[in-house]
Amino acid sequence: MLLDELLPRFDATRIEHRVIAGLPPAVYEAVVGTDFMREWRESALLRLVFTARSGAERVIATARGQKVEAAPTPPSMRLADMPTRGDWVRLAEAAPREVVFGVIGRFWGGETPWEQIDAADFASLARPGVAKIGCNFSLRPYGASRTLVSYEARTQAADADARRAFLRYWNAVSPGVGMVMRAQLRSVERMAATTSPTGQP
Repeated sequence: MLLDELLPRFDATRIEHRVIAGLPPAVYEAVVGTDFMREWRESALLRLVFTARSGAERVIATARGQKVEAAPTPPSMRLADMPTRGDWVRLAEAAPREVVFGVIGRFWGGETPWEQIDAADFASLARPGVAKIGCNFSLRPYGASRTLVSYEARTQAADADARRAFLRYWNAVSPGVGMVMRAQLRSVERMAATTSPTGQP
């Protein structure tokens, strides 16, 4: 997989799967075309998960005498629109088999300062005190007219101190991350239902 080339070693991973009606070309278009912010807006449970995470950040920041400024919520989040420079960036793709995206930052210590990066530099960047998150959707034919969609999120810390801090954080948030990933796969399934199994609109 392309993800193996970009982030072959990692400290933690979460993988979720869903079998979706439709051939890989059609389902791939659903993957890159789904607005993942829609699921957040429409799901009270997901909003609760993010609210809990933000609340924990505020508690940690207050204990450290830091100020946390909430990042603005983007109006939409589609992989098709994700840039190759910024915080969350689209790293690579091999349609209709795989699309990879990621981010680098410090997201466990009371605030989330994401790095501004170029996709081409993701694999080589390793500044102490941060961690990389590399995610992919990979697609495989599943029988005659369905597709197995796998969604993986890997994290690799840049140094031992960051790794210890991240793994403590990960033990707490991993179930919530899985919930978000499964919700995103459901969104892809709904999007794919608007196209035919042959991949044609």
